[in-house]
Amino acid sequence: MTSHRATGPRERRLDKTLDRSIVLGYTNLGYLARRRRWGAAAPSGSLEGRRVLVTGAGSGLGEATALSLAARGATVHLLGRTTERVEPAMELERIRARVEAAGRPGRLHAEACDVSNLDEVRWFARRFMGRLDEDGSALDVLVHNAGTMPARRETSADGHELTIATHVLGPILMTELLRPVLRRSAHGARVVQVSSGGMYTQPLPVDDPDYVGSTYRGPVAYARSKRVQVELTPLLADRLAADGVAVHAMHPGWADTPGVASSLPVFRLLTRPLLRTAEQGADTIVWLAASEPPPPSGMFWHDRASRPFSYRDATTSTDAERAALWDWVFTSIGVERDH
Repeated sequence: MTSHRATGPRERRLDKTLDRSIVLGYTNLGYLARRRRWGAAAPSGSLEGRRVLVTGAGSGLGEATALSLAARGATVHLLGRTTERVEPAMELERIRARVEAAGRPGRLHAEACDVSNLDEVRWFARRFMGRLDEDGSALDVLVHNAGTMPARRETSADGHELTIATHVLGPILMTELLRPVLRRSAHGARVVQVSSGGMYTQPLPVDDPDYVGSTYRGPVAYARSKRVQVELTPLLADRLAADGVAVHAMHPGWADTPGVASSLPVFRLLTRPLLRTAEQGADTIVWLAASEPPPPSGMFWHDRASRPFSYRDATTSTDAERAALWDWVFTSIGVERDH
């Protein structure tokens, strides 16, 4: 059995201290301290026969997640903006070294879709489901990991600010469109949204989700969109509960990934000795995808434990604010809220 929280008062106090200290909890120090009380997320090979789709799988957390799930026997679809961005993660010699060690390697497939482009998401979902429909296959795990942090305000093909399009609109539309194959899972499908601890710094941008009303800053836009992602997780979980689909949000802590290197070079330079590896950052993603019994739906996780949505009143959202953003999202993606 896998524990979903620290088991004793002392462990809970330590875990809380690590989490609120940020530096101790989000770096490799927090990971190494917590892992001592963990069992394995699931037995090796426990995902054999299951199908997984990982977005943003060309490098970093997405690549580490995909390879770890393949090592557990899953058939993994690695999705990137273009096929060329994903194929380097599928070099056969490197894959063999990572997944054959588990004894039951899964299969890997490259997929292409820019998740910020809603028409591309619709096209990809139709094509992907059509292939699964040919033999009645299900999608057992959907990991939304694709991310971006532009230095200047950019818009998607649909005219939305790029971070909200990439982290919220595209993923929710893709989840909606893939519901028929998620519903088909015999194991209870799981959707995992990869967020960021940076979201704790921002309130829910109810009045300006497209970030047009103030001076644009890339890290702030990123954190705002991640706040939206996390706050809407319980609503999405409620929406998919009747389909037998669980929805989780998590944050990986501070991991040394190509995205951090390109978007936050000074931060990486100053903190590099403390940064987690991509595999350490991906650990909770894999745990949410594979652990038995399954973790509760609709929650926010870090290092295999549920975390608060806010630590300050200034960033705490109301039900009315979440409902307003929920309506905005579904209007923006062209889906009936009660459908």
